Amino acid sequence: VGDVGFGKTEVAMRAAFVAALSGMQVAVICPTTLLARQHYRSFAERFRGFPISVRPLSRFVSVKDANATRAAIADGSVDIVVGTHALLAKGISFKNLGLLIIDEEQHFGVTHKERLKEMRSEVHVLTLTATPIPRTLQLSLTGVRDLSIIATPPVDRLAIRTYVSEFDTITIREALLRERFRGGQSFYVVPRISDLPEVEDFLKTHVPEVSYVIAHGQLAAGDLDDRMNQFYDGKYDVLVATSIVESGLDIPTANTMIVHRADMFGLSQLYQIRGRVGRSKTRAYAYLTTKPRAPLTPQAMKRLRLLGGLDSLGAGFNLASHDLDLRGAGNLLGEEQSGHIREVGYELYQQMLEDTIAKIKSGELQGLTTVDDGWSPQLNLGVPVMIPESYIPDLDIRLGLYRRLSSLGTKVELEGFAAELIDRFGPLPKEVNTLMLIVRIK
Repeated sequence: VGDVGFGKTEVAMRAAFVAALSGMQVAVICPTTLLARQHYRSFAERFRGFPISVRPLSRFVSVKDANATRAAIADGSVDIVVGTHALLAKGISFKNLGLLIIDEEQHFGVTHKERLKEMRSEVHVLTLTATPIPRTLQLSLTGVRDLSIIATPPVDRLAIRTYVSEFDTITIREALLRERFRGGQSFYVVPRISDLPEVEDFLKTHVPEVSYVIAHGQLAAGDLDDRMNQFYDGKYDVLVATSIVESGLDIPTANTMIVHRADMFGLSQLYQIRGRVGRSKTRAYAYLTTKPRAPLTPQAMKRLRLLGGLDSLGAGFNLASHDLDLRGAGNLLGEEQSGHIREVGYELYQQMLEDTIAKIKSGELQGLTTVDDGWSPQLNLGVPVMIPESYIPDLDIRLGLYRRLSSLGTKVELEGFAAELIDRFGPLPKEVNTLMLIVRIK
C-alpha cells in the first residue's frame, strides 16, 4: 500500500526484474488499457539492454501480435507480460508463472483474482493500491496477507489542496485559467459519457480561452491513444474525460483537477482521480463539485466531507480504513468485497478469525486446503547445493545455467544438461552433483 505517486510502480519493477532473472515469468495486470500501455512503455524502457523480453497484451494490441504474445507466454519465451483483463482469458497458459503483479487492485473482483491464482499454486502475488478495498484491508489486518506501507513521499512533494462545493461557473473558470497561465494543464472528469456534452458546452461558452480534448473508453483504441498522447505532449490545456483517467496515469504538468458531480463517485475512486494531479513539485488543486441546490445522500455527504478533510500526503491508508468502517469488511471466504457482518458482532468475528489463523500457522489445524498437483517440494539437506564460483567464475553464465536448470522437466533433459556442463567446464564438482540430484528428486 502506497499513496498515489509514492513509488509503487518502482517496487513492482524491481520485483519483476528479480523474478525474471530467476527464470520465472511475470504477469502485470492493470484495470485499464491506458494504464497497461503506460506500464508497458515504462517496463520496456527500464529493462532495455537486459536479457528480458517484455510484451503487451490489451485491446490496443493487434490480433496478430496478441496471438504471437499468447504463444510466447505458453512456450516461455516472454519474461514479462503487461496487460489488462485479457490476461485472465481461458486461452492464456503460462509456462512458468512465478510472480503476479496486480496494479490498482481495488478495480478487480474476487473472481478475477482467484482465476489468476488458479494458474499456478506457487505463484507469488504482489498487489499495489493506494486505497485497498475493505476485504483486502481486512485480510491484511488479520494476518492472512502480508502488508507493506510506503509512507514516505518523494522529496519536495506538496499536498493537494481540495475544495468541495456546489458547481460555480466563476470558480471553475478561474481555476482553469490560473492553471493555463502558470503553464500547466487540467483534468475535467465526469461520471458518465452522457455528461460530456454538458461540460463541453460550459467550456465553449465560459472558458473559450482554453483548448480541450475529450477521452472516454468507447473511443477506438488508436483514437484514444492519439488524444492521450497529444494531451501528454502539452497540445491541449484541458482533458475532459470519464473515470478512465482514474488509474495510474502520470502526467506531471497536469496540476488542476475538476470533478463534475463528485457525489456520483465512490470514496477510493475520488481519491484515485484526485491523485492524477500533484505528481511533481508544483502545488496542485482539486475541485469536487456537486449539482447546485440538489440534496445529497448522507453517504455522499460523508464521502465528500471525508475527502475534503484528508488533504495531507500519504492519506490513502487512512482513507481505506474509513472505507472499511463505512462499507464493512465483506466476506473473507466468499466473494463480497464489502458489507457488514451481521450474524456475529465484528469484534467476535475478528477474534475467531485471528484464533483460527494462529492455529493454522502453528500446525494445530491441518487438512484445510486441497492438494494441488502442481506443487513443488522444498528439500533441506544441510549440504552445499549450487554451482560454485571456482567451477564457473562468470556470474551471468551461472545465472543463465540456474535458469535453464529450473525449466528442465525430464531425466533425459537433465542428463543432457550434465553432459553439456562436463564438455564445457570439466568434471562436475560435488556441489553440482548434489544440485542435479535434488532437481531430479523434485
